[in-house]
Amino acid sequence: MTINKNLPEISWCNKCVYPTSSAVSLVFDEEGICSGCRTHEEKKNIDWDERLKWLLNDIEQYRKPSGYECIIGVSGGKDSYYQVHYVKNILGLNPLLVTYNGNNYLKTGWENLTRMKDVFNVDHFIFSPGTDTIIKLNRLCFYLMGDMNWHNHAGIATLPMKMGIKMNIPLVFWGEHGWTDLGGMHSMNDLVEYTSRYRKDQLLRGFDWVDMLNSDREKIEEKEMEWCKYPNDEEIKKVGLRGIFIGNYDPWDANKHVQLVMNKYGWKPSPYPFERTYRNFSNLDDKYENGVHDYLKYIKFGYGRATDHVCKDIRNGHMTRAEGISLVKKYDHVKSSDTYDWLDYVNMTEEEFDRVANTFRSEKVWKTNSKGKWEKRNIWD
Repeated sequence: MTINKNLPEISWCNKCVYPTSSAVSLVFDEEGICSGCRTHEEKKNIDWDERLKWLLNDIEQYRKPSGYECIIGVSGGKDSYYQVHYVKNILGLNPLLVTYNGNNYLKTGWENLTRMKDVFNVDHFIFSPGTDTIIKLNRLCFYLMGDMNWHNHAGIATLPMKMGIKMNIPLVFWGEHGWTDLGGMHSMNDLVEYTSRYRKDQLLRGFDWVDMLNSDREKIEEKEMEWCKYPNDEEIKKVGLRGIFIGNYDPWDANKHVQLVMNKYGWKPSPYPFERTYRNFSNLDDKYENGVHDYLKYIKFGYGRATDHVCKDIRNGHMTRAEGISLVKKYDHVKSSDTYDWLDYVNMTEEEFDRVANTFRSEKVWKTNSKGKWEKRNIWD
């Protein structure tokens, strides 16, 4: 294949397959290896038994003879099941589960979610915003930031902490710190905790509920966004609210999690393959997450969820880099059929979708050729 020499320069990690255009900030060292891989290597030298002792000692202050001792934000996915398993069976705490329901669960995902109260014998709070509000947020955020699923990120990132304040439960558990897990934002030795800045700057793309108001495109009132209002500093200090990432104390590996929760709790993966990734056990909480939402990521940054999954599996020793590149070539570019379901959902034409999506293409990745077609460099070129 002849490579257009005028295309923007992109390079890839020599160990995984993340590009320099990554949505998560990466630093590449003199060996061409990304900061995400370097941080992952730290896990080999961690005494995980010692880490567990640290955590058990830390949480002793939250134990009590009755009531909820902590909150866990759950979607019903394999990592959610693992988090509850870890908190109940390893840490020995009584959690309240909190879920944001974004209205678009896959059938299997919803079944997994609603079984959690049964298989773990825990109380479970599921919050569902008004459907019209969610549809308006889908449309608005697509135009505003090229992310129609922003409401989902916001709900998941806000409700567990908000519930901690409302019910005076200071301890909230999360899974892995995403930006550290993917891009090595922090060292594994930093033991970072959940912060309002992490929520807004990373998880919410720099936006918040107030940015959804007073739009020329959608009429969204403040009262529709109450669920998205994060606790203020005074409230956090009064309750002593903390968010602890289990991934700092346990060697996080989705492939091992899925085997454990399938065998022990009857958790079910998707019964059919996804069009944009080879994994059938991720993101069952939203039928658009693996499809049209991820396609927009490809449009913006030149890679998609298959790349994310490949990088995790390479780092954890589940596949070779060559195998990963083949999967990226097969999946990352696909415009999945659920795109058309979403267009019906928000009453939008495909032409309008493509027009707006193209405005988010990064000039550091894409360029049009002489025929007006978008092109970019690929790892297999």
